[in-house]
Amino acid sequence: MSAVRPDPSKLYHRKMPATWWLTNRSYFLFMLRELSSVFIAVQIYQLSNGPDAYVAFTQKLSSPGWILFHLVALLFALYHSFTWFQSSAVVLPLRIGERSISRPIVTALHVGAWVMVSLIVLVLFLALKS
Repeated sequence: MSAVRPDPSKLYHRKMPATWWLTNRSYFLFMLRELSSVFIAVQIYQLSNGPDAYVAFTQKLSSPGWILFHLVALLFALYHSFTWFQSSAVVLPLRIGERSISRPIVTALHVGAWVMVSLIVLVLFLALKS
């Protein structure tokens, strides 16, 4: 059962500029979302170097450049999380009986659960730190 492959010289290859994703808002937002993982990966990489390297890394964080970097990383993480919750409402629609719950409500439920879990983690962190 071998498939017949077309002659490569007869295939059409459309030339795409490197900035193709800037031509459409949806493409731009998608690429921005994917870029957000780079900022988060830097932090995870620093954690993987061991406790001593991470402590040395955290001591440098008080400089204005690192504060700006982490502010941008926070914004990217928030954007990434929110768009993830929006897409999960599309991929996994919530139904109660025959009724389908609207996507904004499902997104709001996800974000609400995220805020609750974040608050619980914050309270536990503050309680254990004391």
